[in-house]
Amino acid sequence: MMRSVPYLVTLALLALAFPLASAFDPSALQDFCVAVNDSSSGVFVNGKFCKDPNLVRVDDFFLPGLDIPRSTSNQLGSNVTRITVDNLPGLNTLDISLARIDFAPNGVNPPHTHPRATEVLQVLEGTLYAGFVTSNPNRLFTKILHEGDVIVFPFSLIHFEFNIGKTNAVALSRFNSQNPGVITIANAVFGSNPLINADVLTKAFQLDKNVIEFLQKQIWLNNNN
Repeated sequence: MMRSVPYLVTLALLALAFPLASAFDPSALQDFCVAVNDSSSGVFVNGKFCKDPNLVRVDDFFLPGLDIPRSTSNQLGSNVTRITVDNLPGLNTLDISLARIDFAPNGVNPPHTHPRATEVLQVLEGTLYAGFVTSNPNRLFTKILHEGDVIVFPFSLIHFEFNIGKTNAVALSRFNSQNPGVITIANAVFGSNPLINADVLTKAFQLDKNVIEFLQKQIWLNNNN
């Protein structure tokens, strides 16, 4: 049976539109959000509950003090000050956050990943060696960054920054998530709670088990505040 041209056009448009409409999911704003049928037993939503608009004030969108240098007196020689929806409520649903990173000479922001965001980092002061590693086969991209330089760390890839200068360094990062999250690789692998079975890590890293157990006994610093 022959179909009319308008019918076929409509069918084609529906075929194109339906996958786009059905495939979309909102981005995750936390590690997981287990579904429940009874809302009374739910304690989190994907994001934050919204404040009554009539109660919103300008201070909900304001946070002072990001110009103040943070202490880098720790074994990493770095300090990350995060500005997320947790301390700036006005960021809720806006898909953006930022962080100030302070470095002492030879300070490092160790290899880590943001499971929910791409990062754009700008050097405000000093000189940094920065880079990221792709997914398998793990290609490394690095660059020496000077004041005013910008680098992009693609979504969820492992990356790092190291102060190679003789003075303090400061960087400012922007993220396309109100809660980008952070997984510091060494902390996650050797300092999880509870610890990963040492036999697993011994086999995975092809190291002596005593080395793995030594690493698991270390105090792995969290430089994110």
